[in-house]
Amino acid sequence: MTLYAIPFPSIDPVLLSLGPFQVRWYALAYIAGILLAWYYMKRTARQEHLWPKSKSPASDVQIDDFILWATLGIIIGGRLGYVLFYNLDAYLANPSQIIAIWNGGMSFHGGFAGVMLALLIFAKRQSISLLSGLDLVALGAPFGLFFGRIANFINAELYGRITDMPWGVIFPNGGPLPRHPSQLYEAALEGLLLFIILRILSHNKQALQKPGLIAGTFALGYGLFRSFVELFRMPDAQLGFLTAGTTMGMWLSAPMILAGVALILYATKKKQQ
Repeated sequence: MTLYAIPFPSIDPVLLSLGPFQVRWYALAYIAGILLAWYYMKRTARQEHLWPKSKSPASDVQIDDFILWATLGIIIGGRLGYVLFYNLDAYLANPSQIIAIWNGGMSFHGGFAGVMLALLIFAKRQSISLLSGLDLVALGAPFGLFFGRIANFINAELYGRITDMPWGVIFPNGGPLPRHPSQLYEAALEGLLLFIILRILSHNKQALQKPGLIAGTFALGYGLFRSFVELFRMPDAQLGFLTAGTTMGMWLSAPMILAGVALILYATKKKQQ
């Protein structure tokens, strides 16, 4: 039995209520992540010396336009990803709930796929380099990951497995025993640490001169960090553990790891040639 446990902080998931209208921390986290990514992408794109041939891959106006596309990709892709990968039977039995995103249920991997599809279409329409566009989006992605995981913690959802470590947290719906605050692990790794790695590569190691290298590093880093945290995180109740104790998060991260390695090898080899 553990001698230490941190009680869950008294944080109301609802920041403000005005009659039937509610402002939730989760929604604000999405907004903050998108706005900060937008600002950072524009600021980085303006530093033309960072990019191949000292030419920015996108103008301010193009980035402004793409943010709407990306937001739709996040929302639609994230929701459909959750429906397909995490709770398909329940939504097939009650299809009207698919659009009820206010009740929760979003998938990062689905949102990632939605943004990639949006970028593919947008880059073709705007004659933007796809690989440099991927790099630009990858630089902004950790903002959303950081704030999204903090919001998961505030909502006391997606918590970790039971632990006897002194930083274990007793979550309101997690039973009487302390659990890993896996949401904070993900915020630190997928958000803060991944941002620092990409920042060093893009601004100190001239990685943007090799289109696709930053995007590949993001995909590889996220896949590895997510798979690592899955060792401490409770799987979704409706799915449980899969083959050999793996989780859905691990399986969905595996293609990102492979794609990341492939992009890194391609970007490096192409630059050498």
